[in-house]
Amino acid sequence: MGRYVGPSCKLCRRERTKLFLKGTRCETAKCAMEQRNFPPGVHGQRRTKEKRYGNQLRERQKARRIYGVGEKQFRNYFHRAERSPGLTGDNLLCLLERRLDNVVFRLGFATSRNQGRQLVTHRHFRVNGKFVNIPSYLVRVGDGISVKEKSRSLKVIKDAVEIGAAREVREWMVLDVDGMEGKIVRLPNRQDITIPVQEELIVALYSRS
Repeated sequence: MGRYVGPSCKLCRRERTKLFLKGTRCETAKCAMEQRNFPPGVHGQRRTKEKRYGNQLRERQKARRIYGVGEKQFRNYFHRAERSPGLTGDNLLCLLERRLDNVVFRLGFATSRNQGRQLVTHRHFRVNGKFVNIPSYLVRVGDGISVKEKSRSLKVIKDAVEIGAAREVREWMVLDVDGMEGKIVRLPNRQDITIPVQEELIVALYSRS
């Protein structure tokens, strides 16, 4: 199955939490979660009994939707995290956080991860001076991410930088706003990741199979 291209607000309502899939709109009164804080569909307002498997599944879906990752790719991330030293859940989130589309968003060059994915695909960014158009590219310590010279005048990027100026840049990266470039100074850890996901439930879900 391909990437989801339907209404983003339905995903937030289904998970009953803001996933910030539409950038600044999610911070306004126009956000669907502010107006209809219940799951979509005709049965959305019915009370449902919480079950352990259902909670685990919801956490996995929440993480997938926040980072815009398909099920097969997400499972591959999990297996890679499982083979790495340390806690599997922490490793999983750190891998997702290192994706180039997420890094572009964290640096403030895009207002959302979806926008960051599109900008990366359209070759607006360089990594260590070379064009990279793969959103899933995993950054490493020492990598420099910069906006292409001809792309620095694009309204979508200039607006994102202006909005992102008020956003707190994560401690595992540094940002030069004037030069429109950032650098990875260390790998992210769990304390750097503030998304509303309980990674231990995702580990429990995959441990069932």
